[in-house]
Amino acid sequence: MERCVIPACFKLFRASSRWWRYPRARRSAIVAGLCFAYLFFAVLQVSSAPADGKGRIGTLPLRHHDGVHGQKTDDIPTPTRSNVVYITLRSKRHKPSVIRATVRPKLRRKKVGTFGKHDAQAHGGKSRHSQDAWAPKRANAGDAWAKTIHKGLTLYKGGHFEEGVDNLGSSIRIYSQKPPPWFSQEDMAHMRLLASSKVRKLERLQPEGSPSVLLFRSAGQTHSEQSAECSGGCGVIKPPVDMSEVFAFHLDRVLGLNRSLPTVSRRFHTLGGQLCPVTLWDPSITPISGQLTWSSYQTSLQYKCWQRGTPKPEWSCTSIHHHEWSRMALLDFLLQIHQRLDRNCCGFRPRPEDSCVALGYHSKCGDMDNTELSTIVHRKHDPHRLVFINNKGFFDRDEENLDFKLLEGIKELPDVAVGVLSSQRLREKLLQSLFLDQLYWESQGGRQGIEKLIDVIERRARVLLRYINAHGIKIIPMNK
Repeated sequence: MERCVIPACFKLFRASSRWWRYPRARRSAIVAGLCFAYLFFAVLQVSSAPADGKGRIGTLPLRHHDGVHGQKTDDIPTPTRSNVVYITLRSKRHKPSVIRATVRPKLRRKKVGTFGKHDAQAHGGKSRHSQDAWAPKRANAGDAWAKTIHKGLTLYKGGHFEEGVDNLGSSIRIYSQKPPPWFSQEDMAHMRLLASSKVRKLERLQPEGSPSVLLFRSAGQTHSEQSAECSGGCGVIKPPVDMSEVFAFHLDRVLGLNRSLPTVSRRFHTLGGQLCPVTLWDPSITPISGQLTWSSYQTSLQYKCWQRGTPKPEWSCTSIHHHEWSRMALLDFLLQIHQRLDRNCCGFRPRPEDSCVALGYHSKCGDMDNTELSTIVHRKHDPHRLVFINNKGFFDRDEENLDFKLLEGIKELPDVAVGVLSSQRLREKLLQSLFLDQLYWESQGGRQGIEKLIDVIERRARVLLRYINAHGIKIIPMNK
């Protein structure tokens, strides 16, 4: 034993003595090389290990229950809450391949005219030539839906309808004693009316300052034939490309905003069997008084109109309470609804086939302060509260091209809505809510298609939460 240890120690002593004879630069290079080799093999070993137990965002350890799909299973525990439809959550799909709720426009190579700053300055900031050039395209933008309306009215023979043709039973389904808690009894009554009521009359309606819409009267209406008196029993039929308004209504209720009108999907054989979104008609809705531009809107946000009493005239305030703008900005950002606050598509990169580019609005981004906000409406008897209409969302816009201009000037957000976004229960609630509308559920490809839409909203919610932390936005109660 001693014979083996002594030569080994002698060799180690000789090697160490030689080591210290080397220059410092050479010794440092040898040590760095050994460290690099060690790190390389360590990383290689970690990357080859099996990746088990990954956490999934947005999933909850819920009990499996197949009652939603109508299958019977043994030993299923009875739910303790009667107002919950149990839906088992699956793993997330991070990049949906096809978004069925968004109707993609046809890709057509069109020569889109652009107008420079020199043309605008020559007419005092507004190009008269550009307005005249885009007027025919704006007038013919809804030709396809206008032809469908004309065909439907022709089949109805002057607006009268033979009862029972389009009444195929209600598509609103509830598999429990009570609906989800975010729906009121009035919401459920309106949803059933829009989905299953017998249509007595179909007519074209021209609201003041808005394009024409198709209005149907239910068979329960007994008052006069004047459109303005139709309250609670009429619905507005919108084109199929606006089907995302059904999703917007459910998202509005799940987040506790409660500013959108009830909207369901319904199939009208008189309109060629198309599945269309139907929104409750409310004749008390009217545009806010006065002209609201982007500049005056930002000024009103700074002074927090109606939050500290009656505002001063120089604050550029409207009748809308300050908290209402926070609710609108939150919903518009999650669904990327730019038609209200960013009609010209100045906060993101639009595609050439988008309407704001095809109709010439995007060329006016240089004069954003004078851009007028659109579809800002309220009820006549409740002027301080907004009503969200025309909630067509866009699900095909990635996170690198979101419209953050919708959040500009917003310093507070509602605590209830942000709480739902940060609680990781958004997916569960949206599945339970959208399951009520059977036609919409099936039109999106069932649960698989619905989850693709929820994937988009969840990713945008995470972006919004990071934006809140980075900009110090306050989360305050806004229920009152």
